[in-house]
Amino acid sequence: MKVVVIGAGVVGTACAWYLAEAGHEVTVVERREGAGLETSFANGGQVSPCHAEPWANPSVLPKVLKWLGREDAPLLFRWGRWDPALWAWCLRFLGNCTSGRAAINTERTLRVALYSRACLGELRAATGLAYDQQTRGILHVYRDSREFAHACAASEVMTRHGLRRQAKTPAECVTIEPALAAVAGELAGGIHTPDDESGDAHKFTTGLAALAAARGVNYRWNTPVLGLARDGDRVSGLVTASGTITADRYVLAAGCDSPALARPLGLRLPLVPAKGYSITVPVAGHGGAPLVSITDDEHKMVYSRLGDRLRAAGTAEMTGHDLTLTPARIAMITAHARALFPDAGDYGRAEPWTGLRPVTPDSVPLLGVTPLTNLFLDTGHGTLGWTMACGSGRLIADLVSGRPPAIDLDGLGLARFA
Repeated sequence: MKVVVIGAGVVGTACAWYLAEAGHEVTVVERREGAGLETSFANGGQVSPCHAEPWANPSVLPKVLKWLGREDAPLLFRWGRWDPALWAWCLRFLGNCTSGRAAINTERTLRVALYSRACLGELRAATGLAYDQQTRGILHVYRDSREFAHACAASEVMTRHGLRRQAKTPAECVTIEPALAAVAGELAGGIHTPDDESGDAHKFTTGLAALAAARGVNYRWNTPVLGLARDGDRVSGLVTASGTITADRYVLAAGCDSPALARPLGLRLPLVPAKGYSITVPVAGHGGAPLVSITDDEHKMVYSRLGDRLRAAGTAEMTGHDLTLTPARIAMITAHARALFPDAGDYGRAEPWTGLRPVTPDSVPLLGVTPLTNLFLDTGHGTLGWTMACGSGRLIADLVSGRPPAIDLDGLGLARFA
């Protein structure tokens, strides 16, 4: 069967791999000159099912109110222009900020994330793919005792889903990651998730794309998609500047561009871009960079060791499709990184980056079938695209192949927003 995948980020590339593995003739259409050059390029690097709580939950509303008007806020809304899509998204987001909805959305997210982590492990074992991965877990550190107590309570809920989240004292945090020694006195405690991982999503994506190409996947680089042609209840072709590409099945894995491509087909995808920032710091000659991936709760920052580099990433800026790299946000991330790991690397040579993450109002991705019988969704993964990419791709390959998926897809599709 001929299948076209729109998008060659980590999500689209993983999907193409599993489709090819299932025996399909796959074409990936990508507007950039290579794989993983946008959202997947310099993200936080964590594969983190154990930290998959949805953004929308009862505790977030007081924080958002506290952050309003602050340029250093971890979550920043810029309301300079009227954006009906963002306002509609915000209303749906508020509707998901109840304890009941948060519990439902947590289960749905974990269902995909845990399956995906297992798929990633199997893929790595089968291919030998290397991408500066670390399998030392993730350590989530807390300075506020109330936030730490809340996290410990949440850990009990997560444990019921089969996760290992282990509460640690400040001294135990330093034992797990000695690079935290300088700030041990500031810590209230930590949560260690030994089964989580980290790695370079861009290296993974380019490596997997090369393996997929060797398996027969056809990549159409530098090919912007102009639209999808519709014929009744089916997609009849993918319209590009260089012509129309036809297939039996189509997979929309275009991240933040997915809503614009789906809208002319009569499909409303409730996802908006959330701009994230990172710096990548060379660590050669310095002894203070962590090996264990760290999440700093107070500043909503993540740190991942990628070989001879340290990736520091954080913040979410709701400002539409604007990719302007704001110096103040980069300076804030650099200051937080220096404060936590003062001898991690040469901060003067840090490489800044920003990218857009496709976020749904319930933090659950959009996966599976659509009202158009040959169009499938693999998008809306938010900050967990790297975490969920392999599992999502394998699920889509199962659906396209007419096989029963390995996990229940209830609540993961577009129908939940009907």
